[in-house]
Amino acid sequence: MARIAGRFGRVEPRATARAYLLGLLSSIERKNCWQLAEQAGHARPGPMQRLLRYARWDADAVRDDLRAYAAEHLGADGGVLVVDETGFLKKGQCSAGVQRQYTGTAGRIENAQVGVFLALATERGRALIDRRLYLPEHSWSGDPERRTAAGIPETVQFATKPRLASKMIAAALDAGITASWVTGDEAYGQDPQLRAALEARGTGYVMAVACSMRVRINHGRTPMRADTVAGRLPAPAWQRHSAGNGAKGPRYYDWAWIHIGTDSHRHLLIRRNRSTGELAFYLCWSPTAVTLAELVRVAGIRWSVEECFQAAKGQVGLDHYQVRNWTSWHRHVTLAMLALAFLTALAADAAPERPDDAYHPVRSRDPITLTVPEIRHLLVAVFDPPAVTVARLLHWSNWRRRHQATARRSHYRRRAVGEPAG
Repeated sequence: MARIAGRFGRVEPRATARAYLLGLLSSIERKNCWQLAEQAGHARPGPMQRLLRYARWDADAVRDDLRAYAAEHLGADGGVLVVDETGFLKKGQCSAGVQRQYTGTAGRIENAQVGVFLALATERGRALIDRRLYLPEHSWSGDPERRTAAGIPETVQFATKPRLASKMIAAALDAGITASWVTGDEAYGQDPQLRAALEARGTGYVMAVACSMRVRINHGRTPMRADTVAGRLPAPAWQRHSAGNGAKGPRYYDWAWIHIGTDSHRHLLIRRNRSTGELAFYLCWSPTAVTLAELVRVAGIRWSVEECFQAAKGQVGLDHYQVRNWTSWHRHVTLAMLALAFLTALAADAAPERPDDAYHPVRSRDPITLTVPEIRHLLVAVFDPPAVTVARLLHWSNWRRRHQATARRSHYRRRAVGEPAG
């Protein structure tokens, strides 16, 4: 909290922000303004709601502090920036950026908001360091009345998800984040402008692409589909490498790489599942010569952002918000990212100097290193408030039920207006 305290000009929002962060780190089931206020001992959720909507503080400035904090605690050689998106399922049409769209969170088209995120991954850990709320072009960007109702600034215009990712990457590198590589899934690997921007900065990338991606082999004039190239590879072209450790140990795949284009440092990387034969493809570029093992390492790190999303939603309530406003979304998400970075930094600082792997095994009775869930469990025991009085429990029960009754009457009135006369 000391890291971001200067971003709040008045003591009231500063104290509320501290209570908000402690609530995100607590064991309460849903981390929305109602429950965070009750956890903090407030008489009503007003202070928490004002913190997200009306209080004067800059979420982007706190994001900058978060980014510097993560780099300080996780910084190490071989850092990788990972871009990806996650969905936030919503009801109704008033939340900024919401529409029916595909989201991997549900695995199908749902009514949802989509956030594009940037993660920093190193051998010490990984953390989310930037975020952008995706604003659909037709349903939002061109609807001034809807934008005004959701508090979307006039300066915010439509940008594709790869464009949002490019801006976050550029901002991170300009801020001094040490990362030699960028990786992402097909949604970002298929975008030539994003790849060109990385090459212009001299930043290497390993970006997933579709099997239909066409590449030029051996300076050939006719591009070939990536899956066609894979089908023509001889058996000796495949090598076994681990894409990093998973929950059950090293993740071994068969890998092959082929030089493409006219650049000596441009490759098509192919991954083959050893059990099913399923193939995955990556376009790779680096400013200097690299090994196959290094490209495999970067490709494997891409999955760390999924672990970030899982931890952010499961541990610090990234998706627990009940806000519709553009500013409120960015403020809640930024504070949740900061809470997660705090847990990750503690885990990194507590880890032994040498990782526990096949070459440096721990003794059978030694515990594993501290994890983010375990650290939050310990913090809950330290920071949980004292026993709540019956009077306070009943106060919040009455407050919730009065608010729910008001909402119910409002819903009933809206429905009654649309019903035909009997």
